[in-house]
Amino acid sequence: MSYCLNPNCPKPTANHPNNKFCTTCGSKLLLAERYRAIKLLGQGGFGRTFLAIDEYKPSQRHCVVKQLLPQAQGTNTLNKASELFKLEAERLDELGHNHPQIPELLAYFTQESQQYLVQEFIDGQNLVEEVTNNGAYSEKQVIALLRNLLPVLQFVHSKQVIHRDIKPENIIRRRDGELVLVDFGASKTATRTALTVTGTAIGTAGYTAPEQALGKATVSSDIYSLGVTCLYLLTKVEPFELFDVIEGEWVWRDYLSTQLSSNLGQVLDKMISSAVKRRYQSATELLQALNFEEPQKQVKVPVPTRNQIKCPFCSYTFDGTSLSGEIACYRCYKHFYAPQKQVKVPLSTSNQTPDNLSSQKGIYYTKLRDFLKAGQWKEADKETFAVMLTVAGRKKDGWLDNQSIENFPCTDLHTIDQLWITYSNGRFGFSVQKCIWERVRKNYHNFGEVVKWTKGSKWIAYSEVTFDATAPRGHLPWFVIVKGGWVGSEVISSLASRFIQCKI
Repeated sequence: MSYCLNPNCPKPTANHPNNKFCTTCGSKLLLAERYRAIKLLGQGGFGRTFLAIDEYKPSQRHCVVKQLLPQAQGTNTLNKASELFKLEAERLDELGHNHPQIPELLAYFTQESQQYLVQEFIDGQNLVEEVTNNGAYSEKQVIALLRNLLPVLQFVHSKQVIHRDIKPENIIRRRDGELVLVDFGASKTATRTALTVTGTAIGTAGYTAPEQALGKATVSSDIYSLGVTCLYLLTKVEPFELFDVIEGEWVWRDYLSTQLSSNLGQVLDKMISSAVKRRYQSATELLQALNFEEPQKQVKVPVPTRNQIKCPFCSYTFDGTSLSGEIACYRCYKHFYAPQKQVKVPLSTSNQTPDNLSSQKGIYYTKLRDFLKAGQWKEADKETFAVMLTVAGRKKDGWLDNQSIENFPCTDLHTIDQLWITYSNGRFGFSVQKCIWERVRKNYHNFGEVVKWTKGSKWIAYSEVTFDATAPRGHLPWFVIVKGGWVGSEVISSLASRFIQCKI
């Protein structure tokens, strides 16, 4: 099969392997008269990636074709995308030719007003696929990965380049076992001048270092991303689940399924430090830190016993006597029961009813409570929107405007949030969403990605919302934010500001 690369072709796959032109739209099928796309490998916000063959070679070896095709429009956006695409080609040309663990650039050109990049095909699985097929990594596997990949980072950084998008999907294990670092589309020059200038915030939410999210990436930012990658490999859990947004601390040890030495634990903690100066400053320094002796102390995963109970808020199993008989684990206790917090959940199990259903507007929240108690998330989501419209006096309008959000009674926000937090075991609610909003530095797109309200660059439809207790943290309530006003950063920002004012 020959795949037509015309983005507007209605039948791109309806071509014979030897055709020179598309039978549907008439576009050329050969790129630069030699590269023939045969399969779509992936598609993202900036373009598409294809598996192709090089017809100039007698072996017709496989290669990868990247086509620049930004989904977002606008002159500035297109110019920036084009600039990054060209920079990726330049990086590969400089790096791939001189290192076996970086794909080699084969060609870069424009054809029929489309930019293309052709690079070496890496035959293997990325680390997400590997973990999905084989399970979470052991300590030995993580150390082996770091020792294999850090020399690649040493080389990249020595060329004054920061990758800026290290994550499991961008690390491929070849069939010979060697790891290959791919996708330099987000890379940046690490010269002294460049590091003093605030650039574009780029990368993947969850794996991006805090300073990189602010456009101030350094070589240490790559070490942070590699550290988070290791956490994912050890736990098979996405980064935002491994970070407690309420307390602002990593809780990855809570999700371990195997023992881990204190030596490696300390190395990983230093890799993912939020403060750049507390992190490893180079791949060389990190490699030296890995030269430790046999594990001295084992961090054991808690095993439920008769003396242990499960926290109703986060499901973490802990010693029931550690909090003088309270039912929450230490992290949830600090958030829900600490005296300095304004929002307090009654000391009861999640099966019992909260006593305080206060309303400044005389609203009865029993219906919402009953929906949540029964786990009827969809009904609870709609009821939340309905009562908020009633409180705001916007029932006839059917949506919440900026003024109604700014004046929304704190008492009622507290009550609604308390109900969601209680019956979702701390998974859903306005306070959870507010913490995530602050964690992603008030970035509208990253927020949507974390709570899974987006697919690619598009916001999900109502039919795609997950009304289930296993939905990602902060996924609900949905209707108030997405349908209750206008989809965008302004409504999320307005609600978050009101939550802060109301001390939620």
